[in-house]
Amino acid sequence: MDASLRPQAPGSPAAPVAPGPAHHLIELSGVARRYRVGESIVSALERVDLAIEEGEFIVVLGPSGSGKTTLLNLIGALDSPTEGRIVVGGRDITGASRAELSAFRRRGVSFIFQTFNLFPGLSALENVQFGADVADRPGRDPHAPARMLERVGLGSRMAHFPHELSGGEQQRVAIARALATGNPVMLADEPTGELDFTTGVQILELLHDQTHTSGTAVLIVTHNREISRVADRVIELSSGRIVRDGAPSGGRVPVSDLRW
Repeated sequence: MDASLRPQAPGSPAAPVAPGPAHHLIELSGVARRYRVGESIVSALERVDLAIEEGEFIVVLGPSGSGKTTLLNLIGALDSPTEGRIVVGGRDITGASRAELSAFRRRGVSFIFQTFNLFPGLSALENVQFGADVADRPGRDPHAPARMLERVGLGSRMAHFPHELSGGEQQRVAIARALATGNPVMLADEPTGELDFTTGVQILELLHDQTHTSGTAVLIVTHNREISRVADRVIELSSGRIVRDGAPSGGRVPVSDLRW
C-alpha cells in the first residue's frame, strides 16, 4: 500500500492528553481517510477538524458517500485515519494498540448499527445484558438491561429471540443494548431508519435524554434532515469535508415537534 494511504499504525500506547481549557470529550485534528480503488485514490474524509463536548446531541448530515459513516467509524475506532489525530475521553487513540482499541470500544463508545448486530441465539434481554457485561462498569446496576428494554417499549418481549421480533423491535433491542453500557459516547447510524414514526420519536427522546441525564455525547448519522431540528449541533459533510457546523436552521425544537 502507498505509504500516504496507510492508516497510522498501532503500537504506541494510547497516551493520556493533559486536561486543560481546550480539553474536549472528542477531538479530531487534521483527520483524513483515503483509500486506493484501482488506479484512483478516494478520499472519504479530508483534513477534518472537529471538537465535541460531553452531553452534546449532534446530527451528521450529508449525501451518500460524503464521509458520514467513515467519521463515525474513526471516532469509534473501527477504522484508523490515514493522517491526523483523534482524542476521545482524554486519550489519543490514533496510535493505540489493538488491545487498547478493544478496551476503548468496550468502555468508551456504544454503537447503534443499521444492521442491528444482535446475537440470534440470545433473547432480547440476553442481548442487552451482553452489552452491559462487555462494558463491565464498576457498580453497574444489574437491573439496567431489563429497565432499558422497558424504556424502549419491549418490556413484554424480553424473552423473545431476534427472529421472533420485527425489524423495528430488533432496532429497539440494539438501542437498549447501547444505552445499557453507560459509555460516554454513543454513535448511531440511521437509528430510526427501520422504525415507524411514533417509535422513531420515542427513540430520539431516549437518546436525547441520555445527553442530559448522563452527559453522554450522542452522534447520529442520518439522511433524514427533519431529525437535525432537535440537535444541539448539525454537522454537514460534502465530499469528505465539513461544510457546515452549527445550530439547526431556525433553532432547536422539541422532539415532539418533528414530522416525517
